[in-house]
Amino acid sequence: MISVEEALDRITSAFAPLPGETVSLSEALGRVLAEDVVARVTQPPADVSAMDGYAVRAQDVAQTPATLRIAGYIPAGGSAEGTLREGEAARIFTGAPLPAGADAIVIQENTETEGDRVRVLETVSEGRYVRPAGLDFRTGDVGIKAGHRLSSRDVGLAAAMDIPWLKVHRRPRIAILATGDEVVLPGEPRGPSQIVSSNGFSLAAFVTACGGIPIHLGIAPDDRAALGTLADGAKGADLLVTNGGVSVGERDMVRAALGDKGLAVDFWKIAMRPGKPLLFGHVGPTPILGLPGNPVSSLVCAALFLRPAMAVMLGRGHAQAELETARLGADLPANDRRQDYLRASLDKDSDGRRVAVPFARQDSSMLATLARADCLIVRPPLAEAARTGDTVAIVPFQGGILTI
Repeated sequence: MISVEEALDRITSAFAPLPGETVSLSEALGRVLAEDVVARVTQPPADVSAMDGYAVRAQDVAQTPATLRIAGYIPAGGSAEGTLREGEAARIFTGAPLPAGADAIVIQENTETEGDRVRVLETVSEGRYVRPAGLDFRTGDVGIKAGHRLSSRDVGLAAAMDIPWLKVHRRPRIAILATGDEVVLPGEPRGPSQIVSSNGFSLAAFVTACGGIPIHLGIAPDDRAALGTLADGAKGADLLVTNGGVSVGERDMVRAALGDKGLAVDFWKIAMRPGKPLLFGHVGPTPILGLPGNPVSSLVCAALFLRPAMAVMLGRGHAQAELETARLGADLPANDRRQDYLRASLDKDSDGRRVAVPFARQDSSMLATLARADCLIVRPPLAEAARTGDTVAIVPFQGGILTI
């Protein structure tokens, strides 16, 4: 068995960023940039007013009250004609350009108008309520760097920079093949010893959440020829993910069936729990990641290994889940030689510190506990017994760190 760290390094080293493609802003949310976004305009393009009021020369209102002649009217989207002279003011609105000569804005609440005159009641300093040209960004500024996954804020920034199209990495196509005579699709008739298959659907949702395109190949029976035929559907995919059938039982046929297709195995055992029987290799040019069949093992391994592989393909680098810390909410026995990932809830103690409480049962078939969990407690191999209140490493689910 190899360590989690070695397995992760071998998997991620097998991938490279996918080529870029051009998409419109309306299709850019969640995509990963393949090149920097560079502003094509300056924003704001000129000095503009930040408030409704009057554009003035600050020196003309150094002593108040001061009465000025209204020499202009500048709406948002309008233009400032002429130059503001001594003793003059211009009616102005938010976003409108300042006239030449003006260097401050008096908000309308601090004025009184009398025909073509305005009485300024409070002094303002130079630059008050003025947004200078280029305050937000200037032509040529890099607004968003390559490798960044685009949020709604980023899309708005790109639009403001006058960028209608963005170059993003192609989404990785991930083929998903579940296996086993014992599983059926939701809603289908079940035999007395069959169970409903959840793995294909959860993995497809996981792939989508990570920015990929899932290709659901269905459920392969425990038949060598049939499994190989369904696996042929992965041709053209960037990665084939199988689910179940990679252990050592007589009916675990993934290695045998794909061996007929030329499977080259890199490794197939990891010193971790859950998820020891995990396979990685290639069938021709197609990488294959063989996940365990138990629902919890499948998703935990997807979070730890599939997500980083997809991150590399998306040009985001090695996006390994970062460890955080919390206080332990229950005693834990000493660990064995496998790295352990315990489902746990997160609470806060009276001091506001996070407390991770591991679930009493950690059976890898219990998907309901994974759905209720807030994090995974990570225990390294041969860790000593831990007591309530000790500091432990965790990987939180909240915020999409693991995307499960």
